[in-house]
Formats: sequence, structure tokens, C-alpha cells
Amino acid sequence: MSATAQPDTAGSAAKVPWASYTGVYLLLFLIGTETFLVSPLLPTIAGDVGVSEAAAAVTVTAYTLVYALTAPFLGAVSDRFGRRPTILAGTVLFLLGNAVAAVAGNLTVLVVARVLGALGAALAGPSIWAHIAETAPEAVRGRAVGLGMALFSAGQVLGVPAGSFLAGWGGWRASFWALTALSLASVPLLLAQTRSAQGRTDAPPVGIGSVFAVWRDGVLRHTLIVVFLLQAANLGAYTFLGTALHDRFGLSVDALGLLGILVGAGSALGSLAAGRIGDRARERGTGDAAWIPVWALVLGAAAVLAALGSPELLAYAAVLVWFFASGAFGTLIQTLLVSARPELGATSSSWNSATLYAGTAVGVTVAGGFAHADTGTAAVGGGLAVLAGLVALPLVGRLRTPAAPETGAAHEEVSAHDRA
Repeated sequence: MSATAQPDTAGSAAKVPWASYTGVYLLLFLIGTETFLVSPLLPTIAGDVGVSEAAAAVTVTAYTLVYALTAPFLGAVSDRFGRRPTILAGTVLFLLGNAVAAVAGNLTVLVVARVLGALGAALAGPSIWAHIAETAPEAVRGRAVGLGMALFSAGQVLGVPAGSFLAGWGGWRASFWALTALSLASVPLLLAQTRSAQGRTDAPPVGIGSVFAVWRDGVLRHTLIVVFLLQAANLGAYTFLGTALHDRFGLSVDALGLLGILVGAGSALGSLAAGRIGDRARERGTGDAAWIPVWALVLGAAAVLAALGSPELLAYAAVLVWFFASGAFGTLIQTLLVSARPELGATSSSWNSATLYAGTAVGVTVAGGFAHADTGTAAVGGGLAVLAGLVALPLVGRLRTPAAPETGAAHEEVSAHDRA
């Protein structure tokens, strides 16, 4: 069933079983926190382990590279052997990674700890998205995924400042001990709440073929191409936004710190809104795929306004809208990917993350080629977002087919031709 499937008539009364997702939601918040935590702690970590800040930054590179390279393979494991074992195994690895980081006495051990944490996140994360999509009532699937995306973003808005506060109070190791303790607290919740998460008999055997099966599927491949383009626009442009605003308005480092709050808040709000909008669109029978180009165009327009708009208050407002659209797009795509081919749900989700990283790298390279940061931010953010929206238009058509009224539960099926 595709992510644009319509619920049955009784589905509109469904509610998200929030209590059954507290464990996975907590873990998503912690993964979001840990992803962004090290950056503000780099000077302290570098001084404590006796290396330069540039050397300490290897811990960030190690985390992102390991996640991006291993997630598709680990997603295939989840699709074959089930959500429960992979979520639990990922949680244990994530917990161990943070515990080892908390006691690391040198850079080598800290890098190993970050690799463990990345492996845990790459194993648990895609499994969580697939688990939510498979177990949430169809009529509220978007809201269930949207809250997960919002909590991941909240890790940046709330978790990173909280971690920095702990580091100021008890040293940088206190932040990792807190992540360890909260990860441990999620384990009994996960044990109780994932009992029904089983493996899929229709998933392909684990191997290179299963890892790349997503790219042989026409709809999934098309979706990931859109993700690549939009994330190149989104995070590629954002990388230089701080420089652009500093050059134009002379903003201080503290003032630029507000950007992180706006980015996280906008992403969280957009994720929540998109979940509700998508659920209502499917309930009306229009399908939520039509929103993909809408969010792309909103993101592009806001990126241009943030880079070139004046006064600075307008630029800040544009940043909020920019990442509202970014969060909305992320929730919509995550819902679509894990629902379009359920037997490849975790693999699709993991490729979504890997494609995001690849798109970001390309976007940063292109934006960095411009002589002025504001021009690069506007050109990449606006131009590539418009391109993503245009490329998404045929995808909307592929996902929208007439419902069959005689069934009483109309489902939108992607034809075999579109799968090719």
C-alpha cells in the first residue's frame, strides 16, 4: 500500500496510540540530540583529550560517515529479521557508544565510541520509522510519523542546549552520561512496546540485492532523487546562511545562535503540521503526494528571502518558514517511503538518510563555489528547490490513481509500469 492510500470510512475516527510509542519516541529524541551534541562541545573535548579542535572534529565526521554508509545495509537487516530485534540491538549499541564516550581518555577511544553510537542509530532509526508506519492506524499514520520527526528535531532545540548546560555544570562527559542513562531508561519501554513487531516474510533475503532493491523500484527511486535535490538545496544553502547574515547585518556569534533555535522549532512545527495535513488529504481521497512540490517551492522561496531579504527580522522569519517547509517535507517523504513498499520500509528509510547526506555534500560544494555567501545561499536554496519541485510533479502523477469505490476501502496502487 502506498503512502497516499486512503483509509477506510471507519479510519477517520482512529487516534494515534501515543502511549505505545513512548519508547521509540524517546530514542528518536536522543538520537537527534546526539547527532548535534558534539559541535558545541568541541573546544572543551579538544582541551580535555589534548588535541586540536580540528582533530576533535573527526568525531563528528566519523559519526556521519558511519551512519550514511551502514544505514542501507542495516535497514535491509531490519526488513528481513523484524523491527523488534533491530530496534533493541540498535539501542544497546547506541547506549554503549555514549557510555564509552563518557569514559574516553583519548581521541581514538572517543572516535570508536562515536562509531558505536552511529551504528546503533543507523540500526535503530530506520527500524523505528518502519515500525511506526506499520503499526499506526492508517488514518493517523502521518501524525504518528510527524511527532517522531518533531521529537528528532527537538533534540536540537532542547536536547543540545540541555547537553551544553550539563557540560558546563559537570564537564562534557556529563552530557554523554545523561544520554546513556536515558537510553537505558528506554529499554524497558521498548521491550514492552515492540512485542508485535515481527519480521516480514515478503522481505528479500539480506544481501547486496536487497540493499539496492529500493533503487530498482521506479517510485522509490524517483522519490529519492527528489530527496537528493531538495536536501542539496536545504542543507547546502543553510551551511552558508550564517556567513551570509553575518556579512549583511554584522550579526554576532550569539545572535547567529538564534538560527539553531529557529531551525529546530521550524522543523518540529512543520513535521507536526505535515502529519496532520497528510492524514486529512488521504482521508479526503486526494492523496498527500501533491504536497511534495508545494513544500519544495515554499522552502526555495523562503531560502531566497532569508539570504537576500531585509531587514534582519524578515530574514529570521524566512528561516522559520524555510525549516517549517523542510520539516513538513521530511515527514511527508518519511511516511511515503516506509509505506509505499512495506517489505522495504526500513531499507527505504535508511536510503532516505544516506541520500540526505549525499545531497548535503553536493549542495555545500555548489554553494561554496559562489564568491558571495548570500548569492550562493539564494542560488542553491532557491534554484535546487525549484528543480526538486519540478522533478516531483511526475511523481505526484505516479502516486495518484483513481480509487475503486466498490471496495469500500479505496487503495491507491502504483502500477507495475510505474514500479519499473
